[in-house]
Amino acid sequence: MTYLDAHGATTGTGDRSRPRAVLPALCATQITSWGIVYYAFPVLNPAITADTGWPTGATTAAFSAALLISAFAGIRVGSIIDHRGPRTVMTAGSVLGTASILIIAGAPNLPVFFAGWLLAGLAMAATFYQPAFAALTRWWAPDHVRALTVVTLAGGLASTLFAPLTAMLADHLTWRATYTVLALVLATVTVPAHALALKAPWPKAPPAPAHAGDSAAAVVRSRPFWMLATALTLSAFTVYAVVVALVPLLLERGYSTSQAAWALGLGGAGQTLGRTLYATLARHTRVIARTTTLIALGGVTTAALAFTPGPYALLVALSVAAGMVRGNLTLLQATAITDRWGTTHYGRLSGLLAAPTTTASAIAPLAGAVIAAPLGGYPQLFIALAAISAAACLTALRSASTSGRRPGRQGPPGE
Repeated sequence: MTYLDAHGATTGTGDRSRPRAVLPALCATQITSWGIVYYAFPVLNPAITADTGWPTGATTAAFSAALLISAFAGIRVGSIIDHRGPRTVMTAGSVLGTASILIIAGAPNLPVFFAGWLLAGLAMAATFYQPAFAALTRWWAPDHVRALTVVTLAGGLASTLFAPLTAMLADHLTWRATYTVLALVLATVTVPAHALALKAPWPKAPPAPAHAGDSAAAVVRSRPFWMLATALTLSAFTVYAVVVALVPLLLERGYSTSQAAWALGLGGAGQTLGRTLYATLARHTRVIARTTTLIALGGVTTAALAFTPGPYALLVALSVAAGMVRGNLTLLQATAITDRWGTTHYGRLSGLLAAPTTTASAIAPLAGAVIAAPLGGYPQLFIALAAISAAACLTALRSASTSGRRPGRQGPPGE
């Protein structure tokens, strides 16, 4: 049996059989799904607009709409996985993802292009991190933090592998042919991996801890849950606005496009590095301290970028530091439910928690670009984003004071 101990640490017997093929399979499918369904678009979008004449704003809006669809569809996906396991959902998501990319590739007009992306949003909900996290949290508890870290490290390689691959294909093929090739890769890798590797028996959900109430509905109605969701949403808005706004910030300060791109890319490397540190951080910090510290560090790095005009090496170092925080925040959200309410209703609760944060990540890039000019430029935008992070940090602190219990340190397995 798996449960939360008095300190909030997930514990258990540790002798549950774990399907060995699941972890490598999910690593492969996360790299491939993110790389093709998500990261190929920014590489191909210039070619799409140049070939079709469709406005860049319209094609980007279709992509953002997919992210919004994935946010809300993820709630239902999580509930299904809680009860039936991930195999059917993730396999169907892979099939749907392949179909959506083929529809996008063959779209004769914008409405069909939009339709393809709306289907892609459903595929994202069924194949990206949230369903993978739900699978690993049930199968790997109480050692799920290590498994989640491995999968997110793999997922972090998606852009590293597929952005150059997509660009290489686009150098020799049309964007439509490139997407068609990528759809075939998606089907070849992810459909059999999900269908075959996820067929192990789905473990029975452990009982909910006493403080969490009798059902997921009791948790969802609680003030701590919604305050946590608010804190993570505000933090996500800041993080994703910073990612997109970093390049124009550096351009505004006189750096070249190449220098700005390198700073952004090395920030992505920092994200991967940060994720390797999360398990150690989780073992040595209490839940609320970990949450508020990471959110606060996001605000600190954002403010530092706002007030630091140079030199270039220092700006790169700040971008790497911001990436490290960003990588830890991904795992913070992945473990937020189990740290507080156990694994019983993880799929549904994590879907509800992820919906507003995914929505924030979808609108943040556009919102940042829109409000930068009225604020007076990108340094002022970064100051405003740092203030939003401060509000997120205070909200996270208040979620602890209203919970009626003191979340403790995330202990190692068996503690």
